[in-house]
Amino acid sequence: MNSSAMAMAGRYLGLLCVALLTMGPFLWLLSTALKSGGENIFAYPPSLLPKQPTLQNFDRVLETQPFLLYLKNSVLVAVLSVGANLIFASLAAYPLARMEFRGRNLMFLMLLSSMMIPFQLLMIPVYNIAINLGLQNSYLGLVLPHACTAFGVFLMRQAFLGIPKALEESAILEGLSRIQIWWFVLLPLVKPSLATLAVFSFIAVWGDFLWPLIILDDPAYYTLPLGVNRLANTFSMDWRLVAAGAVFSIIPILVVFLFSQKYFIEGAMRGAVKG
Repeated sequence: MNSSAMAMAGRYLGLLCVALLTMGPFLWLLSTALKSGGENIFAYPPSLLPKQPTLQNFDRVLETQPFLLYLKNSVLVAVLSVGANLIFASLAAYPLARMEFRGRNLMFLMLLSSMMIPFQLLMIPVYNIAINLGLQNSYLGLVLPHACTAFGVFLMRQAFLGIPKALEESAILEGLSRIQIWWFVLLPLVKPSLATLAVFSFIAVWGDFLWPLIILDDPAYYTLPLGVNRLANTFSMDWRLVAAGAVFSIIPILVVFLFSQKYFIEGAMRGAVKG
């Protein structure tokens, strides 16, 4: 075996180790969810493969908690939040990338600076605004904080900067308005970046626990993270059932990523190399 083949084998071995480290927690979670009540999940040495695999834990979760309702709430909030973020972030990014006006760079710098502020510092004023608007225990109250993100504006601005200005100038000569250029010319050319933003937004909204915990006290509006937390409290930390609920909540993220993987990787690479 020559040196190049050995180097290639070493790279694949390293990637395999990284993949195992990344997938390890999920595989352990799935193993715990499939173990029967007679197995000790804290046994040493630990056993990854269940001795008697069972789906009873998933059945108990669905029987004791309205997880289908939580799933519906999460899907509705995620779809509305992702759709709003794609539209509003790309609308805000268009003038920052394609128009010349005074204060544009300062505005973009302020936008980037806002990304360094953790949500924990903003949740009290955001909560007060939501309460004053009557958004407690509502889908709109869950959606609005995710409707437009600074990261989304930044990502879409980088995508728009990579499009030749000649296309936009030709569209202007054809008589298209700015909003028509944004919709018919630019957005079709940045589909990979839109897919990347959609995946990031979906993951952020789907796994959000803190904001729903603050704004909701009606179980009818609970999302899956709150449902899993409620499940843990109901069964006094029966880790098999908690793991089953967690697996139930992770599956949609895996499905979304698998279907958008091609565009996601292309968009992430494009955003990494454009200045």
